Amino acid sequence: MKMRRIDHIVLIVSDLEAARRFYHEVFDMPVLDDQTNDHVVTLRCGHQLIRLQSVNRPSDQLQAKNPTVGAADLCLVSGDDPKEALHHFKSYYVDVVEGPVTKYGSEGEMQSIYLRDPDQNLIEVSFYKNK
Repeated sequence: MKMRRIDHIVLIVSDLEAARRFYHEVFDMPVLDDQTNDHVVTLRCGHQLIRLQSVNRPSDQLQAKNPTVGAADLCLVSGDDPKEALHHFKSYYVDVVEGPVTKYGSEGEMQSIYLRDPDQNLIEVSFYKNK
């Protein structure tokens, strides 16, 4: 079986509203209200989705065996300029952990800026040249 792409990822969060605000406001990800409820917020990220799942979601629902807050490490690709992104993060009082630094992703060389979300997940924001 050949996989074609990732459809969505799920991040376990301690405060659903704080996480929703962070991803919606800092990264301008639209919230999909028709896929959002008391325990899950769904956001669009390009052609994929990010689902924020409350750590307090009822255990009788289908989910990871050991939902853990702050254990994710993911990379988001931006179409902006890294210098503009640094200014944007500063305007939202988001601390940059590292960057811009040169890294390599699925499309080759890129510049990356690292930061943490409210649950301390490591978020790499990457910028490909001419993409």
